Amino acid sequence: MNAHVMDAKAFVPEIEQNVLGAVLLGGDIHETLSILKEHHFVEAFHREVYRSAIAAHERYGSSNPSIVKRLLNEQACVDFEKSTGFQVSAYLARLVGSATVSGASATENARKVLDQWARIAIAGEAGRVHAAASDPAADAKMVASEAAKNLDDIISELRAGGRKKTRVSVGGAAMRAVEAAQAAREKGSGLTGITWGLNDLNRMTGGIQRRDLTLIGARPSMGKTTVALSCAIKAAKAGHCCGIVSLEMDADKLASRALSDIMFDWRGKVPYANIVRGEVSDDDIDAIMEAQIELDRLPLHIDEQAGQTATDIRVRAERMAEERAQAGTPLEVLFIDHLGLIRPSSRYSGNRVNEIAEITSSMKSLARELDIAVVLLSQLSRALESREEKRPMLSDLRDSGAIEQDADMIAFLFREAYYLERAQGGSFEEQAARADKLIECQNKLEFIIAKQRNGPLGTVDLYADMAFSAVRNGARQ
Repeated sequence: MNAHVMDAKAFVPEIEQNVLGAVLLGGDIHETLSILKEHHFVEAFHREVYRSAIAAHERYGSSNPSIVKRLLNEQACVDFEKSTGFQVSAYLARLVGSATVSGASATENARKVLDQWARIAIAGEAGRVHAAASDPAADAKMVASEAAKNLDDIISELRAGGRKKTRVSVGGAAMRAVEAAQAAREKGSGLTGITWGLNDLNRMTGGIQRRDLTLIGARPSMGKTTVALSCAIKAAKAGHCCGIVSLEMDADKLASRALSDIMFDWRGKVPYANIVRGEVSDDDIDAIMEAQIELDRLPLHIDEQAGQTATDIRVRAERMAEERAQAGTPLEVLFIDHLGLIRPSSRYSGNRVNEIAEITSSMKSLARELDIAVVLLSQLSRALESREEKRPMLSDLRDSGAIEQDADMIAFLFREAYYLERAQGGSFEEQAARADKLIECQNKLEFIIAKQRNGPLGTVDLYADMAFSAVRNGARQ
């Protein structure tokens, strides 16, 4: 957006001049580069100066005015001198004179440039929406959708540039690690994270780790939602506040599964499908009401809005975290179901690899910035079904190697019973062997840890009863 198309009061050129002056003075510009891109400068000539300063720094290791001037676009210089009456050399000297060079000031001023760009971009978008909406022939849905996409792009750039403090001494980091280890020892649980509610899984992982992105991948019907919900209930029972972002299933259906899971350990078990369809007896209703009271006590919250972008999820998660902090039960873990349903921003429209990379990077940042654990569910590639060995592996992750790069832990779910129930053909002996094998593994769910930055790899055998949306320790009989 150029300066001449906006309200003059909205643009404060001194903000951009200060940052450019600091860059031209030759200080450490890495913090500025990490926050600002060329297009964040509203004034066209400032964009050209910033572009040239970056090029000078990359080529010659210096961004002093004499080098930058040689790299400036000739026509841009001519246009600038004609429109302002300033000589380029004199203007560059003026920029240097206006600079504030301390590291803290440079970072603060760079963020001011970003904020100014965002304000003006939002104002421009508001004007575009107003003009479009004033047309009686306009499609309101299309106008709103386009506005949402454009605003989402602006928010994404603000998020990318507005990082929290990232520098910490190794001694300070070590102290946090020692405190976590001492807390785990005092609890006698060996957990440094949030409990899965599953003993063997806790032993292999130390729990669901804060500030980590954990990805659980599986083919449909393997139990992704079942595992996430059942573990969320167990964590909530242990006093950990959990959030579930459900992009696929509405809250009522999830609640039916939660009720069935709660009742699974009681004498009167009720399949969640029966609850959904209302196929319940008077005794069942009494048990369901009792389970509902127990669920109501848990710090477990569901966001059922479909079609969210990564930015939408972040905004809602921040709001949830603020509300829970005020209520005295701070948010500790967020389950997201699932990656394939997160709507990408328009920035990489059509490039699925980059879209997925943007989403996973955003989810990883969300975990770090809110100091929570993020558990992201993901659908695996259909290609898995065409091979004889159906157990998932890292190469089955869909669309992007960025998933493997960003996730701190990657686990896969596998239920052999699912495939045995659907297998057909073979001799009488083969069919009999399949039937025996099915009985043996009917309720077996394999939790396959394929990547873990700070722990071992391996498989944990769990007990799962899909009809009741219940996952328990593997030794259950």
